[in-house]
Amino acid sequence: MSTPKKCLKEKIVLYYDQILQAGSIIEDNRSIWDEFFLLKVNVVYLEEKINNLKPEQLLESKGKINELFLKCVDTLKEDNQIKIVNSLLTLCTLMKCVFRKKFSDFGYDVINILIGFDQAEQITQKLFETSSAFLLGDYSVSLKNLVLKMLLIIVTAVDNVSSNTFLEYLMMFNLFDTLAQVLANPVLRERHGYEAVIMLCILLNYRKNESVNPYLMKLSLLDDELALNGLGLVISNILSTSNRNYYLQKSKELAITSSLLSSLTTFVGSMFVSNEDDLLSVSSENDAVLLALYEAVLTNRSFFTVLSHVMTHEKDINRKIKDETLLIERSVPVPEDKLPDDQSRSIDEEQSRNLMATLLRYSSIAIQDTKTEHGINTARLCLSILSCITEDQYANSFLHDANMTFSVPIYKLNLYHRKVGLEVPLPRPLACVLLDLMVEFTVTHMMKRFPIHLYQKCVGIIHRCLCYQKKCRIRLQYCWKSVWTSLMHLLKFIVSSESFLIPKYDVFDLCTQVINIFNLFITYGDTFLPTPTAYDDLYYEIIRVHQIFDNLYTMALRYISSESELRVSASKLTSCLVNVRAIIHHFSPKINSWSQKNNKFSLSEEEVLTILRENYDTLTLKLMDGLDSYVKRVASSDFSFFTQMVRSITNRVRSKLDISNLEQRSVLEEFSSIK
Repeated sequence: MSTPKKCLKEKIVLYYDQILQAGSIIEDNRSIWDEFFLLKVNVVYLEEKINNLKPEQLLESKGKINELFLKCVDTLKEDNQIKIVNSLLTLCTLMKCVFRKKFSDFGYDVINILIGFDQAEQITQKLFETSSAFLLGDYSVSLKNLVLKMLLIIVTAVDNVSSNTFLEYLMMFNLFDTLAQVLANPVLRERHGYEAVIMLCILLNYRKNESVNPYLMKLSLLDDELALNGLGLVISNILSTSNRNYYLQKSKELAITSSLLSSLTTFVGSMFVSNEDDLLSVSSENDAVLLALYEAVLTNRSFFTVLSHVMTHEKDINRKIKDETLLIERSVPVPEDKLPDDQSRSIDEEQSRNLMATLLRYSSIAIQDTKTEHGINTARLCLSILSCITEDQYANSFLHDANMTFSVPIYKLNLYHRKVGLEVPLPRPLACVLLDLMVEFTVTHMMKRFPIHLYQKCVGIIHRCLCYQKKCRIRLQYCWKSVWTSLMHLLKFIVSSESFLIPKYDVFDLCTQVINIFNLFITYGDTFLPTPTAYDDLYYEIIRVHQIFDNLYTMALRYISSESELRVSASKLTSCLVNVRAIIHHFSPKINSWSQKNNKFSLSEEEVLTILRENYDTLTLKLMDGLDSYVKRVASSDFSFFTQMVRSITNRVRSKLDISNLEQRSVLEEFSSIK
């Protein structure tokens, strides 16, 4: 009886079995390793083989894995293009699979299995030096994509970036200058800038609150205009693409709802179709570039000049690169423009040429989605960036410059009392757009799941703008009534929702922020309001809704007299209400007296304003200190938020790093250009 023939294995598979099987021996023979790296990499088999091994089995094969890792790194120095590609493919697969394993001490075990601590520093330095040379040298685009994929596999090894001990070696060999050169070069930026920004974003957050991060230090000192502008261009391109795609989405919705059956279509459609996923993809997929932007405005004063630039996009380079066919695609898919090229370039060209205008428009989309945790985090990140920007003198001067105007649409939610379209507003200073954005957020997020952290950011941004205007005596041509009424509605909502807000949040602190904005207008409004009548309008609005302030004061008193832990913040609020209540108590009797004297119980706005102007002289107000100052944002105050944000970004990027398709397909055809 004949025995069945054994299935023949590829030679590379036999080598994998020898390396990963405990007790087997692989000869340290140069000819064997030469052959190994000339054989086509079987990514699927190698991945499956490592995935089937337990951590302790990997530890048993540590010596041979260390040798394989070292040989891969050494091979990167050779001239043979097939060997270079195969060594990179092997490294990507090996690291990706080992990083997936659950180790008791991840940071130690991973380095021990892959490299061995005795030679880890020398080997990683050689690996990163070679990677840097590939990225900046005259090599094929696919090779650079493969190098970036390998580096991204390293930096996204685990969700908690600070526990990725592998990054200690990237701190020693600083890739910052390499990434900066990628951003500074127009062609490299277009091909690899997105990955460079993602990598920079993650590296900047490695133990940033525990020790000195060399990438943060380098970023804070970076004064290379080409690199800074390149960073701004990458961020602007990504956000502009999302803005245009959102424009397309909203245009389609408006086209449907404008039909004769729009009401029925909207009603029936809303029963079965949810747009939550669309909003989520628009608002959260770009968190990495937003976080990079946040780090730039937080640490680098020179970057504020980028915000004021009118940028020029390299259209010829874009078109040429779009036509390229690559064997190895980009590591992380870049958000694509869903509009045809000609239409895409014609839509809102002005906004996409200025990063600040693009950011404001993008933020108006992001803040709409606060129903999900991802949406809330993205909105908070956008508001954190805007808060940092409004703390800078140079940025504020640009925002308030009457000669620098932009036509920036702010996307608004459809509400019962309003239907919004896609009208393009008249050009205005960007400070007006920023204030419109804060007003829009304020009036559309009064809900049971109250986003108090977002409201605190929003009110803080308004306060920072006012402090700058008061300091520089800037009379911004803006309808301040929209700010006042939105804040009054916010106070009304808080008072009416006391039963479910107070047990969860310290709303008195937020109310104090709001009242101090009114105090700033009351005390210094004559120095920055656009017209004298605007000051009269402020008093008119306070008196018109005096019941809101009365109810707020009464609510605060209840908690002062109780044993509540909110007693201190409630007491602070009542102190801040002194001037508002003084205005109400001073003018209300005057208005009532005039009404009775003239036998007129329904007064017109002009009649009330006349009474106000005639009685200003007898009004006594308390001078409050510190209204025109604020505590600058400290990064550590949002430590847990940013830690979670980095975890989310790392997880998302890692999920996009596919290694199963890293085959050697027709490699000679493209890599023949490698030198």
